[in-house]
Amino acid sequence: MIEEPVHVTDSAFEQTVLQSAVPVIVDFWAPWCGPCKMVAPILDKLAKEYAGKIVVAKVNTDDNPDWAGKFGIQGIPTMLFFSGGKIVHRQVGALPERMLRDVVAQFMEVVGQN
Repeated sequence: MIEEPVHVTDSAFEQTVLQSAVPVIVDFWAPWCGPCKMVAPILDKLAKEYAGKIVVAKVNTDDNPDWAGKFGIQGIPTMLFFSGGKIVHRQVGALPERMLRDVVAQFMEVVGQN
């Protein structure tokens, strides 16, 4: 059971995200991005709380630009919510913890993972 965000490279993206048996939240971020640093601890908490129900994946767009380009990521942080290899929701920009928790709860309802 994964209890913390998984750092995903371009080469591992398909297996880790698109072929995942559980829903995945992918955080496209970069080390220099201030808002990315604001959401990181929230995603750490969510990864622990939803362990076994979702995977939180982090893609450093500086080191791994391929999938960010394929999904048209223009601003970071951008979080893509995947279920069954398909994007269910796109969240652009940082959110306060309460709002991000609401988004994740709605995502879990939509994908039937409550």
